[in-house]
Order: sequence, then C-alpha cells, then structure tokens
Amino acid sequence: MIKNAIPLKIAGVGYSVPETVITNDDLTKLYETSDEWIYTRTGIKERRVVSGNQNAIDLGFEAAKRALDKAKLNPDEIDLIIAASSAPPDLYPAIACHIQARLGISTQVPAFDITAACTGLIYALSIARGYIASGMYKKILLVATDNNSRLVNWEDRGTSILFGDGAGAMVVTEAEDGVDDVIAIDIKSDGSLGDLIELSFDGKNCPLVEQYEPKPQGIRMNGRGVYTFVAKVLPHYVDELIKNAGMKAEDIDYLIPHQANIRIIQAVQERLGFSDDKVVTNIKYYGNTSAASIPLALAESVEKGNVKLGTTAVLCGFGAGMTWGGAIVRLREGIC
Repeated sequence: MIKNAIPLKIAGVGYSVPETVITNDDLTKLYETSDEWIYTRTGIKERRVVSGNQNAIDLGFEAAKRALDKAKLNPDEIDLIIAASSAPPDLYPAIACHIQARLGISTQVPAFDITAACTGLIYALSIARGYIASGMYKKILLVATDNNSRLVNWEDRGTSILFGDGAGAMVVTEAEDGVDDVIAIDIKSDGSLGDLIELSFDGKNCPLVEQYEPKPQGIRMNGRGVYTFVAKVLPHYVDELIKNAGMKAEDIDYLIPHQANIRIIQAVQERLGFSDDKVVTNIKYYGNTSAASIPLALAESVEKGNVKLGTTAVLCGFGAGMTWGGAIVRLREGIC
C-alpha cells in the first residue's frame, strides 16, 4: 500500500444493454436445444445482443454518460479513461480513445484499454486505485464493455448459449472525506490455464515467408474445465479476501459476482452462508456479458433498489487467462 495514500471514492455507476432480446426459445431455431435444457444448466433465460452496426463502443459510451451523470461530473473533468474488454471491436484505436472522442473531451487526457476478460472491471479498479492513491490522477472513468455475441460460433451450442452483450461504467475520484471506498482489492492470474478459454485474432503471414495454419475462429471454451477450476478456487478465494481484510462474512451486505453460471454463484453464496437477498444475480436476463458483467449487475441492482446504498459489497469475477479478482467496496448514497 502506498504510504500516505489518497483514498478513493466511487462517485457514480452506469450501465447499458442492447435493445434486442434473444430468448432460449429463439435459439431452438439454430440448433437442437430447449429453454429447460439451457436454464437448468446455466440459469440463463435470455440475453441482449447487438444488431446491425452497434458494438461494444456504443454500449460503453452510453454507460459512461450515465456514470458521469450520477457522479455529477462533466466529461472534461475526467483526467484518465481506462476501458476493459474481452475482445474490443478494434484493437486500435482503443475503446477508451473512442469513448474519449464521443464524450467530446477536449483535453488530451490519457486513455487506454486492458484485457483481463471477465475480471476486467476488478483489474481496472485496481489500476485506478493505485493512480488515485499516488495523486497522479484525481478523476478516472472506468468502462467495461463487450459484444461477444459477434465473436461466438453460433453453431456451437455449448458456448453460444452463454453470452450476451452489455456495458458498465464507474467513475472514481479522490475521497475528500478521507474514507476509502475500496476496503480491499486483489487480482490474480494463472497463465498455465490459458487454454481453457481462447479467442484468436488471425491474420496472414507475409507472402514471401512460410504460411501458418490458422486457428479455429470464434470463442473456444473448455466448459467443464472452467467450471471445475472456478468452483474449486472462487468460493475459497472470496472467503479469504474477506478474512484478509479483517472482516467476517456477516460484515458484508451484498455479494455481486461475475454472472457466468448460476451454479458457480450459488457455490460462493453457500461458502459465505449468504441468503438469496444478499446475492445479486441478473444472469437470467443478460447471460454472461464478460467484462461488463460485474458493473452491469452493480449499477442495475442499485438503480432498481435491490441493493441499498450506505452498504458494503464484495465484487468478484474470473475470466480467460485465467484471471480472477475481488474487491470489497463501500456503496455510498448517490452513486446511481
């Protein structure tokens, strides 16, 4: 921890999802499946997907505007933008640069993307905390956005049923009252497990050299391997995160996990001994929105009143890499 660190305030959150809804029944037009088969295995009933030219940049921009509005900040007051995405529509310019331009920010503030898959928001928050703690930046916009519906193989039932599109955003600033809204945060990875979830971006070698064998297109996932890893690691990890912060499970008001599979969420819930009203789930209506999953669940649940403010929550996630991470945060009045 930085000596004499400046505390961080979560000033505003926002989210955005596409209008188009694809239900489990709709998917029966693509392959042999059923609503019952999908729902009992995943907890998903429907998902939102982009249509036409809409993409993750559009979704991220809308979420960013809403988060800035809740934070009562003008875009020009932001001095850093970090965007997290599993697979940005463009490798460059960065999503963060696109959003900077769309927000009409006239100052030449730094803007960059990170890729930590579904753990992206936790990684971005960890980076932002370090920047604010050091005094390097004062007002930071975090945007987590994905459009994986454009990246899955829609002939692959095992993978395509899982994903939806969406975006979540968070504005973090210096906490002038001296209270840090990030009570604890931790991020991890294990690259030896990288082959559990993969997405290749292939090009072609120079015509003057030997060509290489292209990899299969679309998201490739070892579903059983991912589930086995996460079910083994995540419940214990979240439990230890709370203990290492000098807290107990009963000190936490809400669990807001990555929305990947209802069974994994229930495993963490059982480990913590939480009742259903303390666990935020929206996987039923959005599926796995990857990097957007955690901030989308946070912002929507606060907006709908399912999560009360003036409370404490655990945000936790995992994703390709494999990456995982968690944060214990204070949810102040006025963030949404």
